[in-house]
Amino acid sequence: MLLQIHQVLTRDEVENLLARSADAAFVDGANTAGPRARRVKNNLQMPLGQQSAAELGRLVLGALGRSGVFQSAALPRRISPPLFNRYSEGMQYGNHIDNAIMGQPDTLRADVSGTLFLSEPASYDGGELVIEDSYGFHSVKLQAGNLILYPSSSLHRVEPVTRGVRNAVVFWVQSAVRDAAKRHLLFDMDLSIQRLNATVPDNPAIGNLTACYSNLLRMWADV
Repeated sequence: MLLQIHQVLTRDEVENLLARSADAAFVDGANTAGPRARRVKNNLQMPLGQQSAAELGRLVLGALGRSGVFQSAALPRRISPPLFNRYSEGMQYGNHIDNAIMGQPDTLRADVSGTLFLSEPASYDGGELVIEDSYGFHSVKLQAGNLILYPSSSLHRVEPVTRGVRNAVVFWVQSAVRDAAKRHLLFDMDLSIQRLNATVPDNPAIGNLTACYSNLLRMWADV
């Protein structure tokens, strides 16, 4: 499932993150890539061990925590430390699949990948995130503060940046529901329950649907 989530970060939060990351040290992003991905990865990343990376990462995790859509779609059991990356002119990340196991020494299984855009699309050319699935290729370039979620198992790339700078945050989620199809079904059911609560809150069927959702989650969750 590919899902765009709008305004995960407010404009003020985006500006704060960009301002505070402007003076941070960035290193070659290939340092965190696997053997094959290292050959096609050309970007800069803020080292996770840097104090500013931890502080800014907590701000991102706080925003994800308050996003009901993200919580419903990803059903996160664990989220990796957010990784701030930067693509200047000529940089790109060729076709790759994210590692199945992420993080050292604390590891997680990567079920869902997230890219949170920090640069406005008009401020740079190129830099589209292109995700491949059974329906073809999806080119994604979102407004600053918006998030795209996609399966970590999908082939994807970042097109070359030809003007300006592309700033983004990436992270990975180990979901409480491992199976993507089951997770999608639960998300659709949760959205339907929310819509019914907003339009016909006194309908007794809402209670039955909520019970079905809870029992399916109980059946499928790995916690």
